[in-house]
Amino acid sequence: MTQKPPHKAANPEHLTAALRNSGLHLDVRVSDVVVESSHTTVLSEITRLRPIYVGEASGAPRTIMLKTGRPDRLGDANWDAGRQEVAFYNEVAAAKPDQMLGCLEAAWDADTRAWHLLLEDLTDTHVIATAWPLPPTMEQCESIVRARARFHAAWWDEPRLGNSVGSWQDNATMSANLKRFEETLSVFTDRFGDLLPLERRDLYRRVIDGGLPLHTHYRSHRNMTVIQGDSHVWNNFLPRDGGDDVRIFDWDCWRVDVAADDLAYMLALHWYPDRRRRMEQPLLDCYHATLLESGVEDYDRAALAEDYRLAVLWQATTPIGQAMSNIPPVIWWNNLERIFLAVDDLNCRELLD
Repeated sequence: MTQKPPHKAANPEHLTAALRNSGLHLDVRVSDVVVESSHTTVLSEITRLRPIYVGEASGAPRTIMLKTGRPDRLGDANWDAGRQEVAFYNEVAAAKPDQMLGCLEAAWDADTRAWHLLLEDLTDTHVIATAWPLPPTMEQCESIVRARARFHAAWWDEPRLGNSVGSWQDNATMSANLKRFEETLSVFTDRFGDLLPLERRDLYRRVIDGGLPLHTHYRSHRNMTVIQGDSHVWNNFLPRDGGDDVRIFDWDCWRVDVAADDLAYMLALHWYPDRRRRMEQPLLDCYHATLLESGVEDYDRAALAEDYRLAVLWQATTPIGQAMSNIPPVIWWNNLERIFLAVDDLNCRELLD
């Protein structure tokens, strides 16, 4: 049974304005809105809306996705994901919309921290490859990696990076981030200390003490791009017909950074050793070949390998932040175990010597 949408962004007047402001549907008018489905994710609520139009509405979307923050996250000063994703659709997607969901409206309220997105609905044409946490096939992973490479290439060393799109971190900011991680790690250790043997604590200590020199590539501001930051395989819509129209979604952690960080997040953080060892290098080869095909120059396969190892090392910090952001243990605990297995496989500790 359908229900009326509770969010103000889904009322008929607001949807009418959003459709007209998009410039694509200047003459439509929405008289009513029906909720076709709704579900909650770890950090947001997703509602599928069916607008009821008055008169002729040829070309207007049959359904629209409304994404909002979870009510229990509103007012959380430590969680700015909504603002980040709104900024992405207004700054990045608006400039180069390929391989993303079309966005009718992206809004964030600085006073209440409430936010919402009105997004293209691809339910009828696209699908997420598998149910989390099952990994996709190699063919599906190649499609995802190629899509990510094309997106990265579109922003590779783009002049707007760090200016009108995203921002660069200076040494003071990087030092502050390391200090913040040190404090987060202390809280984590107090709560879950038995999960961190001495060799893992030692690695974190070395990252905190020697983290700034690890940012040499970043500080060069070369071979940089826009990364998703939450680049697991389930944040991609694959076309049902098996075509090449892969769409990337969930941009609440985007930033300007080294491209390999997205790959380390996708492969090293989320895959157990057997699968990663079999598929990691072929997928990195696929990614690099697509970068070159998409116009990226002066970035060889050895440079990608070096960046990837360093990105895997940095990803060891991710599960700590997830745990302290109230991400469920079923996510951060498995990520913690998998990433340390990858750190060992790739001899990432030697990067700290």
